Amino acid sequence: MGQPDVVYLVRHAKAGERRIWEGDDISRPLSHKGHRQAAAVSARLAKHKAAVLYSSPYVRCMQTLEPLAETLGTEVQPEQCLLEGQPFEGVLDLLAEVEDHAVLCSHGDIIPPVIQALVRRGMEVQTPPDWRKASAWVLRRKKGRITKGKVWPPPL
Repeated sequence: MGQPDVVYLVRHAKAGERRIWEGDDISRPLSHKGHRQAAAVSARLAKHKAAVLYSSPYVRCMQTLEPLAETLGTEVQPEQCLLEGQPFEGVLDLLAEVEDHAVLCSHGDIIPPVIQALVRRGMEVQTPPDWRKASAWVLRRKKGRITKGKVWPPPL
């Protein structure tokens, strides 16, 4: 029947400090460490045939995927359901619909409830959960249903 699809769900890389940022939080960029993390995440995902890229419109999420977009010669597509503070159910729908090897970048308040919902729906988790910035969930999908998931820890 063939290999299952793979979808990647990435938490954005390290951003500047929220408490000292003076602008709108949607505009808060990655820190120097975050840019290094984004480059490392990009290198890893490029080796694993990442394809189309979807991101929360927040600058820190878009910047997390920009090195990968440059490597792939594509653009990061903003996706409203990946926004911070949104209900997680929209991400579940997106995970069922996106192309094989799609990469989604979101926030720390979205990813844990998505993974927990996938577990309730029968997903087997193959590694201990890791919610840190620049971690990436590798989700195996069969016929639109996520069946297995494991997490890559953030790059050093």
